[in-house]
Amino acid sequence: MITGSIVALATPMKVNGDIDWEALRRLVHFHLDNGTDAIVAAGTTGEPTTMSFAEHFDVIRAVVEEVDGRIPVIAGTGSNNTTEAVELTRYAKEVGADYCLTVAPYYNKPTQEGLYQHFKVIAETSDLPVILYNVPGRTCSDIYNETVLRLAEVDNIVGLKDATGNLERAEDLIARLEGSGFMLYSGDDGTACDFMLMGGHGDISVTANVAPQAMHDLCAAAVAGETDKAHQINTRLMPLHTNLGIEANPIPVKWALNRMGMLEPGIRLPLTWLSEKYHSTVSEALQLAGLIED
Repeated sequence: MITGSIVALATPMKVNGDIDWEALRRLVHFHLDNGTDAIVAAGTTGEPTTMSFAEHFDVIRAVVEEVDGRIPVIAGTGSNNTTEAVELTRYAKEVGADYCLTVAPYYNKPTQEGLYQHFKVIAETSDLPVILYNVPGRTCSDIYNETVLRLAEVDNIVGLKDATGNLERAEDLIARLEGSGFMLYSGDDGTACDFMLMGGHGDISVTANVAPQAMHDLCAAAVAGETDKAHQINTRLMPLHTNLGIEANPIPVKWALNRMGMLEPGIRLPLTWLSEKYHSTVSEALQLAGLIED
């Protein structure tokens, strides 16, 4: 079981939108050197919906190769096309990913039965362990707790990333799955500390892109039930949690990484670079976290 801080890795791009492979390798080592417990490659923060199949495959492969077994790699293999999700998952297994993260189908708006069958097919056609990803704010598709409980009974479905930010709902799910071995991760940095203190296993984090050591320390404290320590770290990081969502992900986090000198100002349409009116706000959050100087 993976516990702790799992970075939802941004994909570095050059100004023209090409993937910056050298910067990607540097980012992987940044996380290896700073306590990140696992890496999600080509998850939604990594902009896979604007990548070709070949690029999506190559990002997963490059991260797996660079990590070289030192920490787990979770491949983003979600799609609103079940057949495509199956193919992405099959490839991720071939190149050595340890898990896959597959998002609820977006735009289609399937029923709960449709969601169940979609994920069941993915799990049954690969032996790569599947982590479900529920982010209704982006997909308009919500995996209800009852459906998660059904899916938890499917062989090879091993966990959930819950990005709803709904702690009442998370508490219910944590209680009902206690002792099952099913992994429950927050996908909402602002509420992740409380999610873990209630019994969650970690955080699949955007903030970890820029503050990997602090997020590792936060998650380790929260998973261990060290409430005061976890809250102290979380309070320091809260401006980042908030302001890295000031525009659509990954716009703010890529701007922040550029501000830190980690990557070029590259992003793909229809996403655009962070609006100038927010530059000072995100800079201040980085300063408060001690990641850049004034």
